[in-house]
Amino acid sequence: MYRFLLTPRWLALTLLVLLAVPGCVFMGSWQLSRFEVRVDQHRDARRHDRSTAEAAPVPLARVLPDSRAKVPGDDSGRNVSAVGHYDTAHQLLVPPRTLDRRDGYYVLTPLRLADGAALPVVRGWLPGDASTAAERSGVVPAAPSGRVTVTGALQFPETTDTTGVDTSGLLPPGQLGIISDASLVNLLPYPVYGGWITAAHPAPPLKAVPPATTPDSGLDLKAFQNLGYTGQWFVFAGFAVFMWFRFVRREAEALADAALGILPEPTEPTEPIEPTEPTEPGQSGEPAEPTGPGGPGKSGEPDAASAAHVP
Repeated sequence: MYRFLLTPRWLALTLLVLLAVPGCVFMGSWQLSRFEVRVDQHRDARRHDRSTAEAAPVPLARVLPDSRAKVPGDDSGRNVSAVGHYDTAHQLLVPPRTLDRRDGYYVLTPLRLADGAALPVVRGWLPGDASTAAERSGVVPAAPSGRVTVTGALQFPETTDTTGVDTSGLLPPGQLGIISDASLVNLLPYPVYGGWITAAHPAPPLKAVPPATTPDSGLDLKAFQNLGYTGQWFVFAGFAVFMWFRFVRREAEALADAALGILPEPTEPTEPIEPTEPTEPGQSGEPAEPTGPGGPGKSGEPDAASAAHVP
């Protein structure tokens, strides 16, 4: 009954399925392994962030020797301390930033260090509209004067891909959309450090800004794409097996019907009906109706009433 499986056509189809199924399973397993790697990276990053946040503050110079240095990947979120004085003349508000599901803005004040460069310090978060706060005096608490020591979590410079940043470029003067040295270099008259810190102990009513997670630390959109691709490849493998069995069953049923003399009746194609053109009288093969003086249907012979008047 299934001897047709030994024909060249079915051997080729079976070989194709036998190659496709392991290939799909391999690709699905590989995507699953990529997802597991990202999950492990996320767990390691969370453990690293906790240990870094609990560590004692280190001097800024140990992490960023000068303003040209970049924040090392393992030092994001590390507590650092810096000594200098706040430049309140160049203080900036950073909208729109959300904290505890409330809209507000950051208060960023440059901290001038001994080398003359500035370290951007987010002194805290305030609720409300930044434009309204800039117009009303006393809404934003003043920064401490004189020489101060600031402790906070070191952060990577923000980019256009950072969640919550304003990339419109339409903010009024005194406001900043992205916290980075590239954004501040044209606003401040001195060099700017590549990283920035969020103050650990802001003065009320400012609220502390929690450190951001390390970018590319595991569970992101790409990780869940790997998980979705895993399911797709396994579905493809199952679909290939299902279709092979379906085709085999249909072929076996067709051969069994043919052995019993049960063949599908051929369907004759229907010929399209061509439109007929109107014909002139006398051209259809029938004799034309005689016409007479009285018009159609009247013959040339006079009728009985006309003959009565003939003298």
